[in-house]
Amino acid sequence: MRGPSRLERDREGLTAVIEFLSAFTLFLMILTAFLALAQMQMGSNDPHLDRLDRAAVLGLDRLVADEGWFTPFVDGEADPANGTTDWHLEAAEDLFLGRVRPGLVVDGVLSVDRVAALSKVTESGFAAGLGLDDALDVRLRIEALDENGTVVEVLFDGGTDRRTAESSSRATRLAVGQDGLVRLSLEVHDGGRAVAPLIITEVQSRPLNGGPEWFEVHNPEGFAVELRGWSFHILTRTGSIDHLMLDGMVSGGGVALMTGDLASQDLGQATEAYDLGEAGLLGVGLVDMLPNGEGTLRMNWTDPLTSRPALMQQVDWGGDTGHFMSPGQSLVLNGTLPSDPSSWSVAATPTPGQPEV
Repeated sequence: MRGPSRLERDREGLTAVIEFLSAFTLFLMILTAFLALAQMQMGSNDPHLDRLDRAAVLGLDRLVADEGWFTPFVDGEADPANGTTDWHLEAAEDLFLGRVRPGLVVDGVLSVDRVAALSKVTESGFAAGLGLDDALDVRLRIEALDENGTVVEVLFDGGTDRRTAESSSRATRLAVGQDGLVRLSLEVHDGGRAVAPLIITEVQSRPLNGGPEWFEVHNPEGFAVELRGWSFHILTRTGSIDHLMLDGMVSGGGVALMTGDLASQDLGQATEAYDLGEAGLLGVGLVDMLPNGEGTLRMNWTDPLTSRPALMQQVDWGGDTGHFMSPGQSLVLNGTLPSDPSSWSVAATPTPGQPEV
């Protein structure tokens, strides 16, 4: 049997233990809240990854919430009075100059027309419209599914590859499409941005009947690519001619035609066309800028953060390449490696504006 004094000491000891544990628990709660506010890591939670998770989920929520909205800009100022939900009907240049919040769902159903219109939006414009941070890159993939959940068609795929990112997060959502379920996956990355893979696919240096010289640039990406920072260089035995693009864009999956004279150029199926005769890069009529014999056309990309140009592609003809163009012929990419001369061939019938790959 324990005496009264012994029982009293046991009760006091138990009370002290409970008070200590309560105070320690309260301390941990306060410490966790402080670290969360300070964006510091404690344990397995990483605030940086949490921000990526939130960005992916919120971005996807906004993408499928409604039909979206477009606000035009006039003289650099937003003009919300002339905004519209029919953003998918606007021209690519207007979408680029204005502000678009892409939305893909109309009356609860994913709009095929709005998905197709994503090709007119740049990746940066798409991310900004969803309210994502400027430092984040995105990749969007939209797939049509059958009744078994098997992918039957990829409706859209574009953006920065996650392999270039230091960290990333992905959110996935099912939506009702016109012919069944559609799966949308939005990846948000934080890391090095990969340069969009623009490709020169055809060159004509000897046009017939005094026509303009031209070459075409293909964008295999889903999103549109801004041309600012891209440059073209013509090399001959006697020197070189250069031109830096300051504006313009190439639609997703589209072809931009660079010509010496826009007025007389056959545009074919080109999604965009730019007159580089005015810039002195391409010729028309008796003015030859692209060499008829041996020549080289280079395409460079200049990172605005470093101002260092990087060679993205080089096309050679004449000389040791074995590719000699007669008047009316063009040099066409027909392989998968643009840097390999064997992937090019001389075509008797040029196809301006038509994707070659």
